[in-house]
Parts: sequence; structure tokens; C-alpha cells
Amino acid sequence: MAPLERRVRARRADRREARTMRWSEPFLPRVFSSDRASGCFPVSPRRPAADRLSSPASPPGLKAQSLRGAAPPDVSSPVEKSGGYADRDESCSRPGEAIPITVTRERAGLAGLSAAWDELAAHSGSPMQQYAWIHACADTFVQEGDLSIFAAGTAPRITAIAPLIRRGGGARLELPAADEMYEPMDFLYADAASLAPVTNALARTKLPILLRRIPAESPVIGALRRSYRGGGAVICRPVAGCPWIALDSTWVRPEDKLNPGRRSDLRRARRIAERFGPVSSEVLSPDPKAVGPLLDEAFRVELASWKGSQGTALASDTTRGRFCRRYAVAACERGILRVCFLRIGERAAAMQLAVECGGRFWLLKIGYDQAFHRCSPGLLLVRETVQYAAERGLHGYEFLGIDEPWTRIWTREVHRCVSVWACPVLWRALAPLGFDLVHQAWRRLRLEMGIGR
Repeated sequence: MAPLERRVRARRADRREARTMRWSEPFLPRVFSSDRASGCFPVSPRRPAADRLSSPASPPGLKAQSLRGAAPPDVSSPVEKSGGYADRDESCSRPGEAIPITVTRERAGLAGLSAAWDELAAHSGSPMQQYAWIHACADTFVQEGDLSIFAAGTAPRITAIAPLIRRGGGARLELPAADEMYEPMDFLYADAASLAPVTNALARTKLPILLRRIPAESPVIGALRRSYRGGGAVICRPVAGCPWIALDSTWVRPEDKLNPGRRSDLRRARRIAERFGPVSSEVLSPDPKAVGPLLDEAFRVELASWKGSQGTALASDTTRGRFCRRYAVAACERGILRVCFLRIGERAAAMQLAVECGGRFWLLKIGYDQAFHRCSPGLLLVRETVQYAAERGLHGYEFLGIDEPWTRIWTREVHRCVSVWACPVLWRALAPLGFDLVHQAWRRLRLEMGIGR
């Protein structure tokens, strides 16, 4: 055979083998970013064709596995029947010491985590991190068997928890109630280093992970990047932040913090309200027996607003209404629930459902009776509860939700949030990422219209 013909055939064989290995070898093209804040990082660069062809497609003893059209691997094990499975992670342990990872699939298994859960939640102070919130989420929004609670360590020495659920028919992992309530959540951890065993275990599931709204400064982002380095991608996008007020003693007169025009509007609203009748406000911390009637009254006030006509009030949205009742009862038992009303005469004109924890006042739900819209009862009630929080010596007033025109009356401060996609193979993440972009745009539009608050 002529030398030229041999070279042509050899090149054709090389190209065929390269194409075969492209789908056999679990590689990922390098992702470049000029700014690490964009959320992309370099991962597993593809080797030159000459290097790939001169070495085996897989290390000795490892069988190459095709990724094309493959279903996500099943991460379950026989131990899961008892509520979780045990894994072991050596990444953050001393020599000879391993950190067990337990995955809770059933709601019944949550009770065993409650004490350790709230101990870790105390580091953040957020009610969305507490066991009461996740338990109400699991009872309301999560089907049996869809929980995926990853915990590092064994009770009572649990050092990190990733509270996740399966969505999309089990095709991805998400934070619970992120879609239904759209409040910022995060993993729980004793310190940043304790996250590594959990994020390593998540990377081994080979499932995409979507964290719709977490704090932009969360160490979870860095831990996921380290766990997926060399075998996946972690992509961050900014999403709507949460407005808040940094309180001090000067906030006992909230109107003094407003510009002259807003102070004039507030005084005028108060005068109009007093024409309807005597104006009073109350911030209640009910006992469990009294919370039911108070929630009924709060739901009636919200139903009398424009939310009632649009069908988005809690009294109309039975699923979210059931969640709020369950969580309110649990928060009431812990002594952190606050039910707030602005009353004009004998009628409740505006309401707030809030919790007081971690030295902050957290505003969960708001509503007002449309019959009193001329006097802005919701604005008047915010003024009263900001004063209450300042007089209590709290150091923060958390509006939650998103930054909106009515919150900018009081503050321009916002807790920055991001959405995080973590995926072991980039091409598998592209389709759900595109869906998430559309979903986030639609969700923001709904929130700006007031749907969901």
C-alpha cells in the first residue's frame, strides 16, 4: 500500500476513534469567564486528539460509559427504605475518620433531624432555615418520597444539611417551596468547611441541582464549585434581592427617616383614616389556641383586597393558605409568630403575618381591605411595626419578597440573591437552565404585580 494511502486511512481511523471517544469519555468543554462573579469556572478541559488517541479511553479497570441519551443514575440504595442511605466522605475528615452522609427521603425521617436542624439554623437567624418551615413545606408542597435531605454527620453531631426535594419527575434537585413561596433559602452548616461532604455527595448523584434564590454571599456557591470542578459546571445568575432596614434607636420614629414628601403623605393618610374612625394598631403573639381565629381574620382582610378578585389571596389559594396555617401554628408554638392589625373603628383595615427571630422582624404576608385604600392602611401598618421592632431593640426589619416601589419608600438596602445551577454535564443543564430563565422572568412579573405576597 502506498505511503500516502496509509496516511489517509490512518487519519480516517483517528477521526472515527476521536468521535467515538467524544461520547464515551465523560469530558466537558472548558467554560471560560472573564469574571468569576458570573458563576462559570474552568472545568475538565478536553484533551488534544493526539493525547486521547495515544492513551486508553478509560483508566485500567474502568469501563467507559456513554453519556448520550443516558438517564440520570439512580442514587438510591436498600438502606433508603428506612428513611435514608449512608455514604462516606473523606474530603474533610482527619486520616482514618470518615464523615457519613445520610439522605432522608420520607417525611417521617425529618423528626430525627429537628434538634440538630434548629441548632444549625441559629447561625443564620432566618425563619426559612428553621425546622418548622421545612416541616410545613414537606407537609404541604412535597409528595411522599420526593424529599432529598442530605445531612453530614450523625445526630446529635450533624455539621451540615442540604434541604432538597426532587422535581421534574426526579430529574433534578431543588430547594423546597422555592417556587411556591419564592423566599430566599440556603443550606445549613456549622461553618463553610463543613459543607464539603454534602456538596461532594450531591455531585456524586449526577443530578442537576437548582437553587432558585440563595444569598449571593453564601459559602454554598464556593463549595459546589469545588465539588464540581473537573466534572461539571456551576452557573450563577443574579435574581431579585430582598429589601430590609438596618434598625437602630433612631427608628422609633420611622417617619423621621422619610423624605419630606413621604412624611407629608403619611400624615395625610393618617388624617384620612381618622375620618373613618379611631385608628389603632396591635402586634399580637398568640398562643396556639387563639391563633386559628386570628388567622381567619387576617385571611379575610387579604381577601377583601385586589388579591381576592384575582384569586391569589390565601383564602382562595388553598395550598399556600394551608402552608401558612401550618407554619403559623408551628411558629406560634415556638413563640415567634406575630399577627399584626391596623384597625379603623372596629374593623381590621390591614394585616401582617410575621415572625420575630434572630433579632429581626420578618414580614411574611401583607394585606389590606380595599374599602380603606384611600388612607393607605398597609403603609400605616408598616410604620407601626417598624416602630415596634425598633422599640424591641431588634436590629433588622426584613420585608422579604422582592424590591418593590412600596418598599423603597422605607429603604434602598437589599440583600443580594442569586440563582445557582449545578450540573455534572453542561449539555444536560442547558435545557432546564433555559426553562429557569423563562420561569424567573415570569415569577418576577407576578411578584411585581403583587401576586404571591
